Amino acid sequence: MNVLFVLNAAPYGSESTYNGLRLAGALAKREHNIVRIYLMGDAAGAAKSGQKVPPGYYKVQLMLQAVVRNSAGNVGVCGTCMDARGIEVNELIEGTHRGTLEELADWSEWADKIFVF
Repeated sequence: MNVLFVLNAAPYGSESTYNGLRLAGALAKREHNIVRIYLMGDAAGAAKSGQKVPPGYYKVQLMLQAVVRNSAGNVGVCGTCMDARGIEVNELIEGTHRGTLEELADWSEWADKIFVF
């Protein structure tokens, strides 16, 4: 099954992105699924490398990397949203890329299911 996740919330402070990544990770582990993630708005910060969180706190960077490993690395980050937050391409974690609205439109047509968090 082709599954698209569109995440909008900040990576920390809200559990929306965390819960979306949890479900994406669980689906990506199943070999019959292909999972793609598109990060928009404040969720663009989830793809920024070098995240430092308190000990014992979840790390969205690691969660994203797990999905990338299990699902061929289809994680797009809204370019306009990156610009608005001062995130440069060289700051993105491995396996993610600067995306476009056209890419999101293509992925939406590709998907059998779309989850929005």
